[in-house]
Formats: sequence, C-alpha cells, structure tokens
Amino acid sequence: MSSNRLAVISLIVENRSQSAQINSILSDYANYVVGRMGVPYREKAVSVICVIVDAPNEIINTITGKIGMLEGVSAKTLMSKI
Repeated sequence: MSSNRLAVISLIVENRSQSAQINSILSDYANYVVGRMGVPYREKAVSVICVIVDAPNEIINTITGKIGMLEGVSAKTLMSKI
C-alpha cells in the first residue's frame, strides 16, 4: 500500500453550476480531506477553492482528475516531498 502525501488541490471554477458535482466528488473522498477554503471572486465571476488532502498518490490524482474533467473547472495539484 502507498504511503500518504500531503497535497493542495487548487480549483478555479468558472462554471458555478458544477458546484454540486465538485462537492459530491470531495464528499466521496472526505476521509482524505484535511480542510478546504473557497473564495468567490465576484469581479471575475469565478470561485477559487483550495483543498488540503492527506492521501496516497493514486487518490490525489483521482480526485484532481475527476474534478478537472468537469466543464468550466480547472484543477492542479501541488504535492509535498514528504
């Protein structure tokens, strides 16, 4: 079994109708989520969300991939070296 890594998944949500899908995906992996912060940037009509996860690489990549496939949502991950 893989060891866990600490990561931040950053999301830019241009299509707010995807919010329910994003929340559903994050709920599916809730046991790996350490915390999250969302900021609506009204001037640009987007939301920025940062999700901190402590999970194996495969799980982190799965979460990022599933969310990143949503129309109007960009997702990138920064992983710790530890």
